Amino acid sequence: MIMLNKVLNFINKYNMICGGDTVVCGLSGGADSVALLLIMKELSERLNITVEALHVNHCLRGKESDRDELFCKALCSENHIPFTAASCDVMSYSRSKCLSVEEAARELRYLIFKEKTAEKKMATAHNANDALETAVLNLARGTGIKGLAGVPPVRGNIIRPLLAVTRTEIEAYLESKGQAYVTDSTNLSDDYTRNKIRHKIIPLLQEINSSVIDSSVRSLDVVRDENSLIEKMVDEAVMKCLNGTKFTGLDKYDPVIRKRAISRLLSDNKLPYSHNRLDETDNILINGGKINISDNFYLIGANNTLELKKIMPVSTEIVSVPLQMGINQIFEECTLFCELVECDNLKKNESVNKISTFFLLDYDKIRGRAIVRSRVYGDKIKLCGRSFTSSVKKLINEMIAADKRSTLHFIEDEEGTIFAEGIGIADRVAPDKDTARLLKISVNRI
Repeated sequence: MIMLNKVLNFINKYNMICGGDTVVCGLSGGADSVALLLIMKELSERLNITVEALHVNHCLRGKESDRDELFCKALCSENHIPFTAASCDVMSYSRSKCLSVEEAARELRYLIFKEKTAEKKMATAHNANDALETAVLNLARGTGIKGLAGVPPVRGNIIRPLLAVTRTEIEAYLESKGQAYVTDSTNLSDDYTRNKIRHKIIPLLQEINSSVIDSSVRSLDVVRDENSLIEKMVDEAVMKCLNGTKFTGLDKYDPVIRKRAISRLLSDNKLPYSHNRLDETDNILINGGKINISDNFYLIGANNTLELKKIMPVSTEIVSVPLQMGINQIFEECTLFCELVECDNLKKNESVNKISTFFLLDYDKIRGRAIVRSRVYGDKIKLCGRSFTSSVKKLINEMIAADKRSTLHFIEDEEGTIFAEGIGIADRVAPDKDTARLLKISVNRI
């Protein structure tokens, strides 16, 4: 009864279950999962829930795996609990995804949980020992307070009612009921990382403190509560500052909140990060800059904003077409429209304005043939009104949004670049008092 009340109190503390829920217990046949199933069955009337069982056969141990499935089926039949079995090919999945067998089994197991428990609660048999092992593992890998909290009591529809209960208590509970269970032979091996912690590190900790598991229950509970408070503060920051993939005003929060908010943005977009990368990102939020996160995804900080953008690399292939009056197109999403205008029909002072929707240059100053092309490495241009030649790359970085850089239009004649989209025209083709014909260039982006 003491153990049942401990589980019940833990369920209520984390609001795991509502009256009327169907709770599906993950049942491997081992001591922990058998205890979970029987405890939830005993508490079902008090909680007003329906209990079911789900067994996942990983097909890793031949006849032993089949034995476990048959044991689970028989246990559920004896207790009048609806039973479902599913199987998966862990070894093939492990090879195809380049994962360890342990990681592959976990991924497949949770995919099956998700598939089989829509609109239901999925209870797993993680206990206090598991939570401590996870905290130690996360500490070894490098983690923050969230990782040190160990196994989360609730995540989505996944609930873990036994986190406050030790493995010793579970075994005593089963013994008091005379309930048998199966033993997975891989749990007795040190081949898996977690088992090394379970069989070597935890016993060493118990030499220091024989009650380390019981102590960890209280400690991890405190860490979870503190982590929960931080998460609420992050919720507030994200709600106020995030619009799409852009933070505005996040710089006003404490660095702890800023970095958690950034990590949440990256996680939501399935992008990797590390503690060092979060430190670097927090720095560009405050001071400006750009960091490549993964593939073509970048975080860009400027003016106390931070934005996640996908920036396609500039193609090394040069695309060009002869300049013609009318539509010129080298990119799908934009066109260049050129027309010849008699100077008398257009005021000259409408000419060179880099932020206008069109550009004007002296048509008769174009030397030889002219082409419309994509960006070329090493491009330079002497802009109208300047006495020096500038690097196009530098001008683009200063003046052009990152997502438009790969599809910029350029016009060159036989002497070099005379037009750079969004930047301006070359000084040598600028209209003057003697200009008779103007080339009017308009850029249209879809």
